[in-house]
Amino acid sequence: MSINIAITDDHEMVLQGIKSMLSGTDEVKITATFNDAKSTLNGIEHSQAEVLLLDINLPDINGIDLSKQLLKNYPELKIVALTNFDDVSFAKRMLKNGVHGYVLKNTDKIELLKALKTVLAGEIYFQKDIRDKLLFRNSKPKANTGLIIKLTRREKEVLVAISEELTTQEISEKLFISPKTVETHRSNLMLKFGAKNSVGIIKAALENGLL
Repeated sequence: MSINIAITDDHEMVLQGIKSMLSGTDEVKITATFNDAKSTLNGIEHSQAEVLLLDINLPDINGIDLSKQLLKNYPELKIVALTNFDDVSFAKRMLKNGVHGYVLKNTDKIELLKALKTVLAGEIYFQKDIRDKLLFRNSKPKANTGLIIKLTRREKEVLVAISEELTTQEISEKLFISPKTVETHRSNLMLKFGAKNSVGIIKAALENGLL
């Protein structure tokens, strides 16, 4: 089955470029394109899109604020930011709003398809350059969170592995523990962070300076 996607970008050249990139693949079907926030809000419901590729720099409402509105109205929609901005602060704000993916406009077809499939599976996808900046920058816990989360050494290892987009089996092989043990640690992380899935775990970990 193909993935139904919509695209929001105010540059016609970008829209046509993505259409051209994805043409000829049975894995993706572009059901709608929009050139601003207003048309996206008005048309996304009828587009039957499962995933929205969303630019941040729009002429009316920026993509960061728009993503928050869209996910409030359509919680099942998956959103992947597709942007020229490689600033970590933008990525973190999008993630905080519930966006599942963040890729740059220099991405190739293979990576874009991988991002679409990953977010549709309920996981997060960040282009490697962005992910490296998120994981390895010197971040400190927020002083005003009022929340102290203590993780065991193994939980920290599983947390990092989840942030690297490894599957349960891959984490099992990397850490030399059983898949069942991996799932136990994942469940403990969700409990400690008050998260419902891996996306929530990463979001909470970033907000609390644990990644």
